Amino acid sequence: MTAVAGQTVELPIGGMDCAECARTVRDAIARTPGVQTVEVLLASEKAVVRYDPAVVAPLAIQTAIESAGYRVAATRDGSIPAGEPSAARVAETGFVRPVLALFGVVFALVLIAVVGGEWFGLFAIATARVPWPVGAAIVAALGFPVFRNVARAARRGKIISHTMMTLGVVAALAVGQWPTAALVAVFMRAGDFAERFTTERSRQALRRLTTIAPATARVERDGREIEIPVAEVRRGEVVVVRPGERIPVDGVVTAGQATIDQAAITGESMPAEAAPGSPVYAATIATLGSLRVRAEKVGADTTFGRVVRLVEEAETHRADVQRIGDRFAALYLPVVAAIAALTLLLRRDPLAMAAVLVVACSCSFALATPIAMLASVGAAAQRGILVKGGKYLETLARVDLLLIDKTGTLTLGRPRITDVVPLGDLAASDLLAIAAASERDSEHPLAAAVRAAAAERGIVVGTVEAFAAAPGGGVRAVVGGREIAVGNRRWLGLMGDDPQAAALEAAGKSTLVVIRDGAAIGLLAAADPVRPEVPAALASLRALGIGRIELLTGDNPRAAAALADPLGIPYRAGLLPEDKIAAVREAQARGLVVAMVGDGVNDAPALAQADVGIAMGAAGSDVAIEAAHVALLRDDWRLVPEAFAIARRTMRVVRGNIAFTAVYNVAGLALAAFGFLPPIFAAAAQSLPDIGILANSSRLLRSRD
Repeated sequence: MTAVAGQTVELPIGGMDCAECARTVRDAIARTPGVQTVEVLLASEKAVVRYDPAVVAPLAIQTAIESAGYRVAATRDGSIPAGEPSAARVAETGFVRPVLALFGVVFALVLIAVVGGEWFGLFAIATARVPWPVGAAIVAALGFPVFRNVARAARRGKIISHTMMTLGVVAALAVGQWPTAALVAVFMRAGDFAERFTTERSRQALRRLTTIAPATARVERDGREIEIPVAEVRRGEVVVVRPGERIPVDGVVTAGQATIDQAAITGESMPAEAAPGSPVYAATIATLGSLRVRAEKVGADTTFGRVVRLVEEAETHRADVQRIGDRFAALYLPVVAAIAALTLLLRRDPLAMAAVLVVACSCSFALATPIAMLASVGAAAQRGILVKGGKYLETLARVDLLLIDKTGTLTLGRPRITDVVPLGDLAASDLLAIAAASERDSEHPLAAAVRAAAAERGIVVGTVEAFAAAPGGGVRAVVGGREIAVGNRRWLGLMGDDPQAAALEAAGKSTLVVIRDGAAIGLLAAADPVRPEVPAALASLRALGIGRIELLTGDNPRAAAALADPLGIPYRAGLLPEDKIAAVREAQARGLVVAMVGDGVNDAPALAQADVGIAMGAAGSDVAIEAAHVALLRDDWRLVPEAFAIARRTMRVVRGNIAFTAVYNVAGLALAAFGFLPPIFAAAAQSLPDIGILANSSRLLRSRD
């Protein structure tokens, strides 16, 4: 069967304030014929829809959204703004805060009115003096937006959280208690405002990301500089960046020098120096200099664009605990209806039944997990940790075994000269100068290490009069009229029983022998050193309770032991990529939850197989971004225990949210059913769990430096 080709459209949606709103929009779009897949992202306020253009047009999808009671905020060209939120959205954010502050005052005044009305009989006076039809009209006006959404849901055969409260309003009106119904309507609106505030807070981290990308770029065209929208920059064009400006594209510096603040991408506070040939990333800031940058990636294809997209899409990878919460909320409302019916049947008290319906609120169950997950994903992204979804946070919090790749992950990924051993009267600096001159034209990594060692010591490298490289062996050269050879012992056939060479190799180092005019004049040893922050990071992981840590490497056992033994971790050596996958599967077969840390290139299959794959240094690496479930935007091992700590904090908050919501709702239902919680106080009580969830989840937004 041939798959039907589809097109994808992103639609910005206004009016979504809660998880239930997102589900309503998703259901409305999914029912449209021709829609293949749909993802509704509450945090970024948009829907990503894949559809068959031969069956349905985007206008029909927009109509489905509007029929569900929400609006599509179309941009000028019908696309999604790539860099920063629309002016309307920014204005809305600025508007919400003073409105919510005013709401707090009104909320307090209404509570005073409720207490005063109950104690001093004001509600009874209002009921007696205001005709019932007028009171019903007041109730309808106060709760109109809520009642409209309930009616729309009912037409689609759905029950939403406000359905129960609306029935409570109807029950209060039916027994002539229109002041009670009016205050219930007010508190329903108050609950909506509280949930809106909760959702707004969860969006802040994403907004901080999306608003820092520059909207325009200065490019060189036809011999002059012009300023154009970033989306119109073409690959290969030269972009001019002046001091203090944000770089608008990913690219390579062609001219100029500057200090780059890369915190927006890597989370690293220390600036980096950029010069011709240096890679730079969009949304980073050039300070103390200007640059000319050849554009290689633009817009959504830049590293920054991928960061924003991953944070947005993280909402679609929901944690299992979130799915449980959704299922519980779906079952909760019928249970509440049954409790309300039993209350009326057994107690013959319509007001108690109304109180049961009013106090029941499934919104808090729906919010308990996603608000915490969104807060953590956004906050982690700002610290240089990309998590592709809530389910990976949940899994990361349950990891039993951490597997680690060696080269480029646990180590720096490039060899360095660790030992310079002259033989005879030759000085170490002279030996290094001879070797560096001989390796001057070699492209081998060990040759680069020799040249780097000479440069670090300020050694001036002489010229080479003749040069020849032997792949897998070494080099032969003529330096200062003398024949020099630098290579491994096997190629040179020398020093087979030398104790110094044997000791260096036993320590896992690569040994080079330097020969001059046929005689050995010294040894050079190279190793790929462990990242300096690794020992402290491993100690932090063990303190978090991750005691099973194992090294996987393709190196020989001697090199693996030299690295792993000082760190106190077991190892498996001589592994091919398929062997690493087998190691992951073997651990999973034993029932362990496995995390794998790799460089995202040769380890990509194992990263994908692991329950959680963590890619080191993912900035600019497409393979790492795609293969891993968590991507670290800088090569800093301190981010690994931080990712685990964030995951565990998140799950503690989620469990706290769920426990608080469950206890609160059970207590509220019991008090209402037995007549201890009048409908008015039930209405006030139902809006409080959202505020509690917000207060608990907002702890995840705070830095833990």
